[in-house]
Amino acid sequence: MTLPLSFLKKIWRNRIEPQEHHRQLAREAGLEPFFASILADRNLQDREEIRRFFEPRLSMLADPLGLRDMEKAVTRIVHAIQNNEKIAIFGDYDVDGATSSALLLRYFRSLGVDVRIYIPDRLTEGYGPNTPAMHTLSQAGVTLVITVDCGITAHEAMATARSLGMDAIITDHHLPRDTFPEAVAIINPNRTDDLFPHKELAGVGVAFYLLMALNRELRSMGLFSGTRNEPDLKPLLDLVAVGTIADVAPLTGLNRILVKVGLLATEHTRHPGLQALMKEARISGRLSAGQVGFQIGPRINAGGRLSQGRLGAELLATDDPNRAGEIARFLEAANRERQAIEEKIQRQAMQQLTLLGTGEPIHGYVLADRHWHPGVVGIVASRIAEKTHRPTVVIAVDEQGIGKGSARSIPGVDLLQAIEACQSLLMYYGGHHAAAGLTIEARQVQEFTKVFNDFLKDTIPAEVFQMALLVDGATRLTDFPFETVCQLERLQPFGRGNPEPVFVFENVRVDGYRILRDRHVKCHLSDLDDNSLEAIAFNVFPGPLGEGIISGTNRLDVAASPSISRYQGRERVQLVIRDARPTPWGSVGNMSLEH
Repeated sequence: MTLPLSFLKKIWRNRIEPQEHHRQLAREAGLEPFFASILADRNLQDREEIRRFFEPRLSMLADPLGLRDMEKAVTRIVHAIQNNEKIAIFGDYDVDGATSSALLLRYFRSLGVDVRIYIPDRLTEGYGPNTPAMHTLSQAGVTLVITVDCGITAHEAMATARSLGMDAIITDHHLPRDTFPEAVAIINPNRTDDLFPHKELAGVGVAFYLLMALNRELRSMGLFSGTRNEPDLKPLLDLVAVGTIADVAPLTGLNRILVKVGLLATEHTRHPGLQALMKEARISGRLSAGQVGFQIGPRINAGGRLSQGRLGAELLATDDPNRAGEIARFLEAANRERQAIEEKIQRQAMQQLTLLGTGEPIHGYVLADRHWHPGVVGIVASRIAEKTHRPTVVIAVDEQGIGKGSARSIPGVDLLQAIEACQSLLMYYGGHHAAAGLTIEARQVQEFTKVFNDFLKDTIPAEVFQMALLVDGATRLTDFPFETVCQLERLQPFGRGNPEPVFVFENVRVDGYRILRDRHVKCHLSDLDDNSLEAIAFNVFPGPLGEGIISGTNRLDVAASPSISRYQGRERVQLVIRDARPTPWGSVGNMSLEH
């Protein structure tokens, strides 16, 4: 039987089919049977791996000296500290760069090191180290430049630094080219010649690993045996968590450990800047991964998008509560301005999509305009990629006919590989498989669009472009008592590489719905035996999902994530609805998930 389309026009597919091995592991671990697919999806193969996943600890972190060039970097920094050299931290203007910069500044400042941060202006300098910046730092007496979250492709800037008598240490996580820039050390887990197995680190994770190795070396040298106290790295992990989540790095492996512990540290953060941001966002207590991604991260990013990139790093580095509050309020206003600009550009971009017609299928969208703001094209690209399920490049063209573009991908498409297929048409490009940036002459955009689409059409299977909701199997409302949902919560933090579980509840009815704040739908879902659970769908009304839930359709299949709702000291199980569809006749109990 052909199953009806979901209200969001998506195919529902099982994320993975568990093997008997994983079913046995779930039984041995005292987990409900549906955990088998969750264990399989995370490639957990034995009881010890399950324990490490459910109970990540800092003691499980890999040795930082496993990263190539780490010893060289530590040796050079120790020399700089011993000789009272001026050190500059060169960071990116996004959240990963801001947190990385603040992380190193806080550490060096605690040692009494003469250190400064340099964040390039997004609109006038562009991404990464540049030649004029190297001259500025040299004139200020800097002799050692440490890059964070950038630098792996900055050949010209690093050569300039060397010619000016400055040494450079590059810390980055972006994919390198065939050759490396000149530097004393290049720490990047994604170096092709680095055997370090943990490739998932964000820029701030690489920076933290540098501090782990440096702190260990300084301790072994006896530097902390006198009047100088050893810096405590653990309170810095809140910055690591914020940067890692905001950069949409996989929340697996080392990142899972760093983010899990880092989010715990946000509950009592020592950093006035993070406290001020949480106040502006009206968040109290411990941050969740979702709050970082959708509330904290955009506020830090707002300054960089509107040519005030240094403010994010300054906010997170300051110990002055008054200055922190001032910057946080400015970023709050900048974020509202950014949202207005973004909404305008997104409407215009969607209008461009409607003009593309219904001819030959389009595998990737390339949209450009001379009136768009280059600081927000990345957000717009992300929104369109999510809405259309197509890799998307959004380009802002300046008065000189030069376009600055940001690109975002979808699961199953290596974006950087697709862009590299067009490199002869580009002035600059860089990034990784999920997100990238590029510079292109406006006259080349049309040809770039063709080559980009041809590559996607010829190399990516057609099913990758089908909109799909990945689910973890069909279950029943009675499968989720409070204790079981608490077990699911131990899988947090959820994010890329560790998705929040989604289950299908077949043949349920909607009881007693309410519309909250004109956009959320709250209701109860009941099965054939009148078992019931509270459910909510966020930000769906008006819209096809919200209207479908309240349409009065007799029976629905609902895809939802079980969660614990906490409000005014009360805790209860609540389903968060992700999608729904009418139940076909005769489908109860043996429904195929894909139509």
